[in-house]
Amino acid sequence: MRALLSVSDKTGIVDLARGLAALGWELISTGGTARALRDAGLAPRDISDVTGFAEMLDGRVKTLHPAVHGGLLARRDKPEHMQALAQHNIVPIDLVAVNLYPFRATAARSGVTQEEVIEQIDIGGPSMIRSAAKNFDAVTVVVEPRDYQRVLLALQAKDDDLDLRRTLAEKAFAHTAAYDAAIASWFAQQRHDKFPETVTLSATRQQKLRYGENPDQPAAFYVDFPGAGLASLVQRGGKELSFNNLLDLEGALLTVDPYAGETACAIIKHTTPCGLAVGSSALDAYRKALACDPVSAFGSVIAFTVPVEDAATADAVSSLFVECIVAPSFSEEVVEILGRKKNLRVLEGRATWPSNSLDYKRVRGGVLVQERPQTVIDDEGWKLVSTREPTIEEKRDLLFVWRAVAAVKSNAIVLARDSATIGIGAGQMSRVDAAFLAVHKAQQQGHETKGAVLGSDAYFPFRDGVDQAADAGVTAIVQPGGSIRDAEVVAAANERDIAMVFTGKRQFRH
Repeated sequence: MRALLSVSDKTGIVDLARGLAALGWELISTGGTARALRDAGLAPRDISDVTGFAEMLDGRVKTLHPAVHGGLLARRDKPEHMQALAQHNIVPIDLVAVNLYPFRATAARSGVTQEEVIEQIDIGGPSMIRSAAKNFDAVTVVVEPRDYQRVLLALQAKDDDLDLRRTLAEKAFAHTAAYDAAIASWFAQQRHDKFPETVTLSATRQQKLRYGENPDQPAAFYVDFPGAGLASLVQRGGKELSFNNLLDLEGALLTVDPYAGETACAIIKHTTPCGLAVGSSALDAYRKALACDPVSAFGSVIAFTVPVEDAATADAVSSLFVECIVAPSFSEEVVEILGRKKNLRVLEGRATWPSNSLDYKRVRGGVLVQERPQTVIDDEGWKLVSTREPTIEEKRDLLFVWRAVAAVKSNAIVLARDSATIGIGAGQMSRVDAAFLAVHKAQQQGHETKGAVLGSDAYFPFRDGVDQAADAGVTAIVQPGGSIRDAEVVAAANERDIAMVFTGKRQFRH
C-alpha cells in the first residue's frame, strides 16, 4: 500500500506517517513535508523518484504527472485500468494526505504583495485532492489533521470503510471549493469590485445546534473560517448556545460596537435592544440600561464593552433571568458567581469582523448582498436645521441616541437622556406609531420624558411624529432628513422649540 503525504499544515503529519509505516505502507512525500518526516526518523520517497522528474519552476510543478494522477484515478475494479498502470510502471496510490498553501492567511497579512499572494495559489494540491476524492471507492483522501487518527484506527482494524472514504471525499471537495472561493474573492477585491458576477460562499460548520428558531427546525452554526466572529468567543460557563442565542449575541455586539471606547451595556431581546446606556462603571451602565425596560429584559442577552470584574455587577446580572452575558473578559470571582446560574451562558472575548465585510440575507431563490453597516463614531456631516441649537448636554445625548437607534429594528424611535435609553419604539409599521411606543414605554417605566432627546433611524414623513415627541417634552431630535416634507417637519420643530439636526444618513434595519 502506498501513501502520498504533502501538507502545508504539518500538524499531526508525523504521527500519521509513523502509523502508516508501522502498518507497512510505503510513504511518498514532497518538499517540506518530506524534510519533516526525515527529521522525525522516517524514510519517505521523494515524489521525483516516482515521477522521474525533479521539481521545477520553483516548485510550481512537482505532482502534476501521470505517475501521480494515474495512481490515484485508476479504478481497481477495471482490468483495463490496472493493465494501463502496469504498462507504464505506475503503482497505485491508496491514501493521500494533502492540505493547501495558506492562501487566506497570506492574503490577510498587512503589507503583503500581490506576487506573494499569487504564489500561495496551490495547483498541484487541489488536483491531487480532487483525483483522490473522485476515486474514493479505492483511495482515502484526508485534508484535515483531525481526521488522521480516525483513518489510522480504521486501517489498523483492517476495516474497509467505504462510508468513511465517502465522507472524507465530501470534505475534500468542500475544502477545495472553499479554497477556490477565497481566491476568487481576492481577485474581485483587486478590481475593487465588492459585487462580482459570481459570488461563491464557503463556510465551515462550527457546531450543530439543538434546533433552530423553533424546536421542530434542525439547525447548525457555520463560520467563515474556524475562530471567526462569534466563534472566537470563549464560553466560560452555562449550557450550549442555541440558534436564537447566537442571533441575540450578534444583535448585542452590533449595539455596543459604537461605544467601544466607553463603558457601555446593552440589554438585547429578540435581536434588538430594550436598554442601552453608558455609565461610570459596568454596574452603573447595567443599572441605567436595565431601567429603560426591566420587564422586557427578562430572558435577555447582555453585552458589556469593558471587562466585568466585580462581584456587585455579577450579583446584579445574576439576579435577573438572563440567557447570555458577553464581555471582553471576566474575573474568576465573577465567573464563579455567574456560574451559580447553570443556564446562564458566559461568553468572553471581542468578536470582530473585517471592515470590508459583506452582509448576506437569504431570500427565495437567491441571496441579497450589501456592504455591512458602518459603525457610527461621531457627528461628522451633521447639519443644524432648526432655529434653536442643542445645548451641550443635548449634543452629548443626541450622539448617544443616534448610535443607539442604529441597532433598533425599523421603524425605530429611541428616547434618551443622560447617555441612557429611556424609551424604545421598534419594528413599527409607521414612524408615528414608533414614536408613540417609545414615549409610552418611557412613561410606563416612570421615566421623565421632559428634556429627553429623540433619535429616528429614518426621516419623518410627516410632522405628527415631531408633535407627539414635543407633547412628551422632547427638546432635541436627530434624524437623517430627506423627506419631501422636511420643511414642514423643521417648521414643527421650530414651533415647539425643539433643536433638530439632520445627519444626511439613514440607519434603517429592515
